[in-house]
Amino acid sequence: MNFLLLTLTHNSLHIQEKMENTLISEHMFPFSDFEFPKTAVTLAAQIKEQFPMATGAVFNTVVPDFYSENTKVTPLNVGVESLIKHFSELLNLPILSVSELEAATDLAATFKEKKEYLTWNLDYFGYTPGKEEYSVESLLTIGNGFMGLRGTVPEMTLSKESYPATYIAGLYNEEKSEVAGQIVENEDFVNTPNNQYISIKVEGSNEWLTLEKATLRYLHRNLDLKTGLFSSHMIIEDSQQHQVKITAKKIVNMAKKNNYSIQYSINPLNFSKNITVKTITDGSIYNFNVERYRNLTAKHFHVTQLLAEKSNTMIEVQTNQSKINVQQVARITGDFFEADSIKNSIGKEIIEQEITFYAEQNKMYTFEKHVQVKASIAKENWETALLPATFFDSELGESKHAWASLWEKSDIQVTGDLMSQKLLRIHTYHLLVSASPFNNNDLDVSVTARGLHGEAYRGHIFWDEIFILPFYILHFPETAKQLLMYRYNRLGKAKENARESNYAGAMYPWQSGLDGSEDTQKLHLNPLNGQWGEDHSVLQRHVSLAIAYNVWMYWNNSGDDLFIKEYGAEMLVEIANFWRSAATLDETTNRYYIDKVMGPDEFHEAYPESTESGLKNNAYTNLMVVWLFEELENILSLLNTQEQTELFNKTGITQENLKKMEDIRKRLSIEINEDGIIAQYEGYFDLKEIDWEKAKEQYGNIYRMDRILKAEGQSPDDYKVSKQADTLMLFYNLNKEKIDEILAELGYDLPADYLEKNLLYYLNRTSHGSTLSRIVHAQLAEEVAFHDLSWKLYQEALYSDYQDIQGGTTAEGIHTGVMAATIYVTLTTYAGIDIKKNHLTIQPNLPKNWTDMTFNIDHKGIHYNLIVSKNAVQVCPSQDTTVIIQKQPYQLIAHKVTTINY
Repeated sequence: MNFLLLTLTHNSLHIQEKMENTLISEHMFPFSDFEFPKTAVTLAAQIKEQFPMATGAVFNTVVPDFYSENTKVTPLNVGVESLIKHFSELLNLPILSVSELEAATDLAATFKEKKEYLTWNLDYFGYTPGKEEYSVESLLTIGNGFMGLRGTVPEMTLSKESYPATYIAGLYNEEKSEVAGQIVENEDFVNTPNNQYISIKVEGSNEWLTLEKATLRYLHRNLDLKTGLFSSHMIIEDSQQHQVKITAKKIVNMAKKNNYSIQYSINPLNFSKNITVKTITDGSIYNFNVERYRNLTAKHFHVTQLLAEKSNTMIEVQTNQSKINVQQVARITGDFFEADSIKNSIGKEIIEQEITFYAEQNKMYTFEKHVQVKASIAKENWETALLPATFFDSELGESKHAWASLWEKSDIQVTGDLMSQKLLRIHTYHLLVSASPFNNNDLDVSVTARGLHGEAYRGHIFWDEIFILPFYILHFPETAKQLLMYRYNRLGKAKENARESNYAGAMYPWQSGLDGSEDTQKLHLNPLNGQWGEDHSVLQRHVSLAIAYNVWMYWNNSGDDLFIKEYGAEMLVEIANFWRSAATLDETTNRYYIDKVMGPDEFHEAYPESTESGLKNNAYTNLMVVWLFEELENILSLLNTQEQTELFNKTGITQENLKKMEDIRKRLSIEINEDGIIAQYEGYFDLKEIDWEKAKEQYGNIYRMDRILKAEGQSPDDYKVSKQADTLMLFYNLNKEKIDEILAELGYDLPADYLEKNLLYYLNRTSHGSTLSRIVHAQLAEEVAFHDLSWKLYQEALYSDYQDIQGGTTAEGIHTGVMAATIYVTLTTYAGIDIKKNHLTIQPNLPKNWTDMTFNIDHKGIHYNLIVSKNAVQVCPSQDTTVIIQKQPYQLIAHKVTTINY
């Protein structure tokens, strides 16, 4: 087979194209003062242009004078392993090291094996403290739906450089802070005590080895997505030139919600001396992940109990306001000490355990720490006595088995695109860390906007659920149901929220945490000018529509009528009643309007020069209200007369209310211009245009145009500028045919190409300040056959967290919404499945560089295994059924593979 041999000299990249040992061609790409990753990006683009047919490469050993001549790179951060990783990702092909090439007996098989490794593993080399390190830690997070541990090595401590954290699903606490002269209350996602810290000290040195103070010679961190195993390999040197190789492995057991384990191995490389190992149970931890929150009250719990005896420790804490108890029980074992040799020291908030032993040069010493974490919000689990973990390998074995069953249901296999495959697996992995069928079904929680990975948005639950829930609906319907129960259990609070704002029904909060109260902050910090301003995002009432949509999606896909009768219908009725009460009849136009809202756009809070916040007739909101009123009729038809009567008595809904909804759905107002552009909200067309080219030239990154305008003393309310899809979100939620029906029922007549016109109109006025924006636009672009645009936006969304394209937001936790949405769009837009219809419908539309896709989904209680290629669909259902493929019905037999060519 053909491959490229890449050789980096001090001022050029020399490339030889080879077939086995035969040289076919060669080329030289010069550079000056290598910058990383900037120069690598430039070189990769040149390679793609010169060698477009390359399918693999080998990276030669880097010559020593490369580092002496290029002062902006070091062997630590830009070693050959790091270069192989980055060039592999930039070129989207497997790259071998010279040693891998020399060991290969079958070159094609070796490249295939490397490609498989790359799609299942996340590797980071070196260390860049600060925001970049924080981002790496987010992406290396391990967890099991109940608990998440950020991807730090054991020696790291809470600081601006690195941020170890242990998060528990649903763990919130509210504290008061002084902001801009006001006392404000914020509910936060709590960082709990840190039991991960381990470090060593060598005899003759007074320093505990840390990445900040010692000399770091080598650091490689790996996350095995298939098993959830985190590994780090480090060579570190103290001030006395003692060199130690330290290997750490860490897992959160997917099979046991309370357990995580660390295996820590020490190998002295150039000495034989006494070594002291120290591990800490640290209750002095506080919230520090998000820079703009650091001036707020950060300590959310107090220590209630500390115990230490021989190899065992226990810390118990209680959150200050929410009164949630958290307990961590730890046990240490090792092959170089006995329990009696452990020196325990208990302080005010921490427990230190030290072991001193004689270490021989080049001999490995292994230490294990097993931690069990409980929280009183999981009441039954809190009251259950747990068996202690014994061995790291047994914990890993259990966890591996659980992960294998999750991947069997949720993995999407893509042929022909290494990086899309890798990123889809990264996204699937982090969703399963954020909520898992093994550990979430007995929890009263939902998925936060940043998973169990960071503290941005204070760990709250937003409308992002509209993007997140379909992943679980398709693959793990029982987990989807549990996530919906989080909302049902807070229906009473949503009704209370509505009453307080003089509405009927249930008005769910924009930001929800522990009990379903409205937890949106009243003030928001603009980091561009350091000023706090009023935050009106509480007016994003469309969050209730997202919840209604998810209830409908779950029922429509699962056929779970019992859920509707027991919970879902009540939620939908209360939400619909809220929107009924929010609509007002305009006697002049003889149409209803809804005001005092904000749309998904988020930049627009009010009309220009207005002293009141809120907008009128947001198109997304109004048309989704019409959809809800229509679907409510279908849902109520599932209930018999007695069930309907009980529901109406419970909710207070009347026939008069239902008739009003029917009237509203036929006469609700939106604004449309002569070209068929649906106004984002009434009066939108009167706003000013932005000079986008000038803004890009002046600011570079214009994702947050709202902050830029406010820093300039202007307001986004004055301009046609959007953070993300607003009106266009309608077409993400609903089929165009459904929207056509809604518009027709409302009496609006639009041109046949109105979707294309609206897409281009709003795309030109959107800054993509949310990572979600690109994936919504990608789906719509594909729907109107703008294939290149769709692929560009889809790829940007896929890479958004992995490359941290928003300049540091991944440091504060991954974006669960965009991760789930990329998976959903991969299945619905490119594989072409439609789960909104009675029969599974498939109309494949694979990207040009994908050969086929293999995946599993659940629909109407039937499990499907599918392989979709450019000219065929292979499908195996768990029951006899009918599917619609390329608009033709096909009868399928249970457990029989059927291939349909087209």
